[in-house]
Amino acid sequence: MRLKSVVTGCITFILIVLYPVCGDVSYSIPEEMKRGSVIGNIAKDIGIDLARLSARKARIDSEDNGLIYCSLNLNTGDLVVQDRIDREGLCGKKASCVLKQELVLENPLELHRISLSIQDINDNSPQFKEGSQKFEISESADKGSRFLLDEALDADIGENGIRGYNIEQNDHFKLNVNSNSGGRKYCELVLERELDREDKNEMMLLLTAVDGGSPQRSGTVVIHVTVLDANDNVPVFSQSVYKASLPENSPQDTLVITVSATDADVGLNGDVTYVFSHVSSENELFSLDPKTGEVKVAAPLDYEKESSYEMQINAKDGLGLASGATIIIEITDVNDNAPVIQVKSLSNLIPENVSPGSEVGIINVQDRDSENNRQVRCSIQQNVPFKLVPSIKNYYSLVTTGQLDRELVSDYNITITATDEGSPPLSSSKTVHLSVADVNDNPPVFEEQSYSAYVSENNKPGSTLCSVTARDPDWRQNGTVIYSLLPGEVNGAPVSSYVSVNGDTGVIHAVRSFDYEQLRSLKVHVMARDNGSPPLSSNVSVSVFVSDVNDNSPQILYPAPEGNSFMTELVPKAAHGGSLVSKVIAVDADSGQNAWLSYHIVQSTDAGLFTIGVHSGEIRTQRDISESDSMKQNLIVAVKDNGQPPLSATCSMNLIISDNLAEVPELKDISSDEKNSKLTSYLIIALVSVSTFFLTFIIIILGVRFCRRRKPRMLFDGAVAIPGAYLPPNYADVDGTGTLRSAYNYDTYLTTGSRTSDFKFVTSYNDNTLPADQTLRKSPSDFADVFGDNDSSPEYQWFFEMVQLLSDWQD
Repeated sequence: MRLKSVVTGCITFILIVLYPVCGDVSYSIPEEMKRGSVIGNIAKDIGIDLARLSARKARIDSEDNGLIYCSLNLNTGDLVVQDRIDREGLCGKKASCVLKQELVLENPLELHRISLSIQDINDNSPQFKEGSQKFEISESADKGSRFLLDEALDADIGENGIRGYNIEQNDHFKLNVNSNSGGRKYCELVLERELDREDKNEMMLLLTAVDGGSPQRSGTVVIHVTVLDANDNVPVFSQSVYKASLPENSPQDTLVITVSATDADVGLNGDVTYVFSHVSSENELFSLDPKTGEVKVAAPLDYEKESSYEMQINAKDGLGLASGATIIIEITDVNDNAPVIQVKSLSNLIPENVSPGSEVGIINVQDRDSENNRQVRCSIQQNVPFKLVPSIKNYYSLVTTGQLDRELVSDYNITITATDEGSPPLSSSKTVHLSVADVNDNPPVFEEQSYSAYVSENNKPGSTLCSVTARDPDWRQNGTVIYSLLPGEVNGAPVSSYVSVNGDTGVIHAVRSFDYEQLRSLKVHVMARDNGSPPLSSNVSVSVFVSDVNDNSPQILYPAPEGNSFMTELVPKAAHGGSLVSKVIAVDADSGQNAWLSYHIVQSTDAGLFTIGVHSGEIRTQRDISESDSMKQNLIVAVKDNGQPPLSATCSMNLIISDNLAEVPELKDISSDEKNSKLTSYLIIALVSVSTFFLTFIIIILGVRFCRRRKPRMLFDGAVAIPGAYLPPNYADVDGTGTLRSAYNYDTYLTTGSRTSDFKFVTSYNDNTLPADQTLRKSPSDFADVFGDNDSSPEYQWFFEMVQLLSDWQD
């Protein structure tokens, strides 16, 4: 036991040295001060600046979780009365009444003890147990007989307590005031003159008890004296002081002690009864059997409220003689109070980037029991990044032990358990909720490393291409993602002129209609940025691929599209089956199967004479040319792509079967056949629409032509070649790619003096190589150049006017 005391003392000494507990601050104040009354300026008394009181969360607390009777004015530093202070209710008859309060400062934690010495004021008057006291005194009572009077009770102490008694003037009795060992005054009625029942059998005396306060207070009781025959013995207790001990929370009716008094008289004068001498709170906790003298427990006893009781008991005989004794009852402590956990300070929101070891709360643990029953151990569960660190006295600091991550755990429910060292030990738990505040420490992350979007050309502006999604595990604005396009260029234009992104949803829209033939793909970069401070962002690439749509018809390069000229191919009569006659060359601006071309003869003069390669466009003879075949052959070729739906274009090919230029039919007829019914329709519509004057002019021209018609003469003695400048482009080296083979060559000649401009085939049908631009291609201006000055001749004037007229209407 001695070793344990030494160890306890050492621990207490170490705690005093290690923790910043400042010295006591004491104040002496009277009881019953008004609420708001200033006790003293504690900021000045402990030497702390007023501004630091608020900054350090200064507050008044109490020891052992008792009531808080004062509060702190943070603006002035004054300690003021907060609740009624009744010394009698707090300390009873104790000579010293001291309230223990504590001034608690945080950051860092600092504790100042405040001792309030409560001074008694005279606020209670003396009171007697009953309104009257009755005595039956034998007339044989000797002079000087003493009769113990009931004491008056004054809740005040010291000078404000009972200071004396006085009795009204009478002929038989005087008052004798004495003090017991505890300094308490009591009085006795002393017989000064013998009683004479025959003279006076009853008397009424007024007893007054006065205190020493200022102003003085008093209480009275009426003493009713009945004169009887002689009863000269008073009850006598077996001992003057009775002591007992029992544990708190003892059951009701538990026997505490039995008092005993005897009376030498017999009969009624010897019957003894026991009563409490005055009214007090102890009378409510204990009961006294008036016959047996047994003192029993009448109400629950609590060691934490009162650890000892002292009571006065009187023994009276049947005629009113009495004597007194004292009972002292000691209450022993039982471990009946579990520790109480109080959260004095708590940071409800903890930033997730708080450093380990940071203080997030202050916990106070109290146990109302005594000695080992109030020694408490505090702990928390092991699976949280927090721990309890003992601080000053019964305070603990709740600190972090590791790095917090709100995205992993956003809330903690920490259970704090306090266990005392009683037998059996008692414990209590309290759960503290802590929330982790978000810090913008996570950038948005796209769900995919890159995105691809596919769109068909000719899309509508504003159509949706794709959607990008980025996730940010942060909270609220730190996790709110905003999408935007990064600056860039596509074909020299800003990327924003091609696509746009919805800042809230990440949906990417087309700003314009795409043309596959101009733009087949583009790459943009989308940035996802959160709303944190500072904001975090990440980028992702989005590739947009434009798919082809069959929106371009095939374009025929050869033979040239119809215009102000017409084209003719010469086929030798000696051509055999399978011989290459000509080739249709076409291209398609689309790609893939939309650009796969196929060639078909949709109309021909002789259906079985010529065929065309479906994929090459080469026109060949299907059989040998015979004499019965028409010299003029017209082919209409359709070129069709492989799109859905397919698009097509057509061209007309004029073929002349001849070995001699003299056999070539007149060009006008060829041109007419070449234009076929479509041109004829145009001419009919045009001729119908022309004015009457123009029709009359045509009739006059025709009349002049027939009047002057004569046989044409030769312009030259030999054949004249048509200049190459009027021939189609050179599509050389086109094996399977869209032009004539170089082995098939023709020269064209005009006959002299012939209005019909016959052709002459002058080069034999062999493998000699000649330029492909020798193919016949004529316009009205070409004829004008060939005939030269003969344009002014009457016989040719009509021809040139008609050719020019045809050309104008064709345009």
